[in-house]
Amino acid sequence: MSNDPITLGFTPGDAVIVTGAGSGIGRAVALGALDAGLRVSAWDLRPDGLTELAGRGIHTAVCDVADAPARAAALAVTTDALGGVPRYLVNNAGPSSQVPLDFEEAVRISVGSVRGLTQDWLDAGTPPDAAMVVTASVAGNKVGTESDWYSASKAAVMGYVRHLAAHHADRIRANGIGPGMTDTPRLTGFAESEMGHRILGRVPLKRMGRPDEMAWPILFLLSPLASYVNGVFLPVDGGWTVTQ
Repeated sequence: MSNDPITLGFTPGDAVIVTGAGSGIGRAVALGALDAGLRVSAWDLRPDGLTELAGRGIHTAVCDVADAPARAAALAVTTDALGGVPRYLVNNAGPSSQVPLDFEEAVRISVGSVRGLTQDWLDAGTPPDAAMVVTASVAGNKVGTESDWYSASKAAVMGYVRHLAAHHADRIRANGIGPGMTDTPRLTGFAESEMGHRILGRVPLKRMGRPDEMAWPILFLLSPLASYVNGVFLPVDGGWTVTQ
């Protein structure tokens, strides 16, 4: 196998913001983007998960993306640190489906933060050929879940992606991925549980996905290699939803 960098067509030195980058899928996206030659700004609500990324030369920002003033401040600091508004945005941050939240508040956090940050980023003056990818879910888009707010929110962010793709394609491409069961800290112990055995038994690949197996599809959709891909929802679930 070649040891050449995996550029995916990115221009070396271009920049990306990755939210929810302290662990799981977001962390894998940040590291993959770094490997692909991008300058990376990793944002997370908690500082502890950002320490290792900062040690690798990644710019970091502690930010609650559901808080508009904090979001604006983080974007200003990021733009200054990276020498301009990043060309790429990965809206990955969002609460876990296992957290009990009031429906209206959960939708405000989950959907409002994606719309808010995307609009802030656009208003800041994105470079030409900008692109955004949102981490949605198969929940709400392919299957229902016990959590009403989670299914509703993940469907809503894809509705927003389709709006952007249809009405703002002169400024950005927008796409989303739908992870299935992914081996992140949020699902620690799930594969060994009774429910885990039952659900994973219906996944054709018979296992959970890895964070990097979500990160590379995100980076592809973001990249110039996907320059004619706009408004898509890409399930990355090991074939789980085609068996339902």
